Amino acid sequence: MQHLQGRPTLTLIRLLAGALLLTGSLGAAALPTHSPVPGGIAVIDLGPTGSTTPTAHWGAQPVAVVRDRGRWFALLGIPLDTLPGDLDISIASVSGASTRHVAVHIKNYPEQRLTIKDKRKVEPNPDDLARIEGEQKVTEAIKRRFSAPAPATDFALPAKGPLSSRFGLRRIFNGLPRNPHAGLDVAVGTGAPVTAPADGVVANVGDYFFNGNTVFIDHGQGLITAYMHLSRTDVQTGQPVKKGERIGAVGATGRVTGPHLHWAVILNNTAVDPELFLSRP
Repeated sequence: MQHLQGRPTLTLIRLLAGALLLTGSLGAAALPTHSPVPGGIAVIDLGPTGSTTPTAHWGAQPVAVVRDRGRWFALLGIPLDTLPGDLDISIASVSGASTRHVAVHIKNYPEQRLTIKDKRKVEPNPDDLARIEGEQKVTEAIKRRFSAPAPATDFALPAKGPLSSRFGLRRIFNGLPRNPHAGLDVAVGTGAPVTAPADGVVANVGDYFFNGNTVFIDHGQGLITAYMHLSRTDVQTGQPVKKGERIGAVGATGRVTGPHLHWAVILNNTAVDPELFLSRP
């Protein structure tokens, strides 16, 4: 009798365990949030996975392709200055060539007015402008990188603190319009640890006029992250890093109003909203 009662119990336990595993696999999606707006990301379903990875391009620009729960997805970063309308993505796979159309919707970002005490950070002198031009060439080359590994996209917030200035804010410094806020600020004090949100390789470590002490990480296939205004950097260019590994400390270097972490995410040479890579509760 005990044996007969035990069998249904064991079966029930196995079914529950299987359901838990299935639930876990269904909830394990590492994809960023689909948000086809300026500064957002289009997550494009390319179909079931096979033996060969498909490729995706937006014009001449390669686009990241990742595998998630048995399917291929292209991840397209949409520039902030993109107008509403369709973007055409070219796909090449074993079944042939095809085109996917991404409908970009309107998104209006709020305005932010800031006062910078160091006026040179708002109106640079000729020597500063020469330095800035040289630094832009370096950072533009970093943003164009497209290395082979498929990136992990289940990011963790790189510093523990409240989120302050959000991505896309139309910024006005000392009454002068400047480029939109192309990152996410974390309000933490000087010396707080900054960690890698996912595995990658350090692409560059430098001291920049506007960005201050900065670390760039290459996560693969055009997914680059940057950590700015650091008080200290703890990694070197070319160094592999793991998710959660310390890469530096929060500071107030460069153009800032106070200590904080400015975290930027670049996808296919385009600044996108970092919050789209953070898992929702």
